Amino acid sequence: MSKTVIPQGYKPATDLYETQRAISAIKDIFQKKLSDALNLTRVSAPLFVEAGTGVNDDLNGVERPVSFDIMETKSEAQVVHSLAKWKRLALYQYGFQPGTGLYTDMNAIRRDEEMDNLHSIYVDQWDWEKILPAGKRTETYLKETVQTIVKTVCETLEEVKKKFPSITTTISPEVNFVTTQELEDMYPDCTPKERENKYLKDHRTAFIMQIGGKLKSGIRHDGRAPDYDDWKLNGDIVFWSDVLGCAFEVSSMGIRVDQKSMDSQLREADCDDRRSCKFHKMVLDGTLPLTMGGGIGQSRICMLLLGKAHIGEVQCSIWDKDTVESCKKASIPLL
Repeated sequence: MSKTVIPQGYKPATDLYETQRAISAIKDIFQKKLSDALNLTRVSAPLFVEAGTGVNDDLNGVERPVSFDIMETKSEAQVVHSLAKWKRLALYQYGFQPGTGLYTDMNAIRRDEEMDNLHSIYVDQWDWEKILPAGKRTETYLKETVQTIVKTVCETLEEVKKKFPSITTTISPEVNFVTTQELEDMYPDCTPKERENKYLKDHRTAFIMQIGGKLKSGIRHDGRAPDYDDWKLNGDIVFWSDVLGCAFEVSSMGIRVDQKSMDSQLREADCDDRRSCKFHKMVLDGTLPLTMGGGIGQSRICMLLLGKAHIGEVQCSIWDKDTVESCKKASIPLL
């Protein structure tokens, strides 16, 4: 059965041709504004990494990476889930300085993703990472960076609306900061997703903070790998989608683990076996710089700003038969 929701009375604001032009405009405008605002340099990034190095992001620890053997090297490679760890290594290897960073196109295949309006097995992000300036490994600096990214999204929307007058999307530039524990306290009888929907319906734009650790109830708001974000200094940027009537996440980001938080989170997640991996050793011995970073969904941003109802309207992927048929019946064109 299809998990696709068809909003009542939905009609795309742009046709297929205009949509492609608008996607191009959004990507050109947003990445330029983002790199200027955060002092980032564009770099090339891998589609796959060597298995067993600990560099690939294991997300919630249960998703299976797409893997293949390489004839010449006699080794196994994995298509990346994200570049969370690779970026930090690159900052060190390339010699970036405090206050500067990198961004890149990240393309991933998440074969175990449950597909719906917002989720596809194909993931495309702007992955970014920067070295923290001295004394900036703080919640205050994290919040300042979040506000900068939200401002960039809002500015991009205004420029795109000038180019494509049929787009009527509105998003709030005012960021509301709330922790996952505060959400649980507010809505104790709701699931984490229901809490997000209730909060975002009233607040429109939010940064939901401190994701990964267990709440007072003993559950986690959402899964986070223990070896890249500091669970006390991370979060998701979420907007309210008027089209879908729900919370709409566009970015997962945070200040990365230092030696202390890496050590404690590996123990809490029962992942001590990772300590022998190259990446983890370099964090635990203080070799790698202190950084912050995240991923910003390219298709998610395009979908939100263009007022689309399904992510397949802004990216090419593979969908189950029920999704294809329900979208066709509703005159929702999937690329």
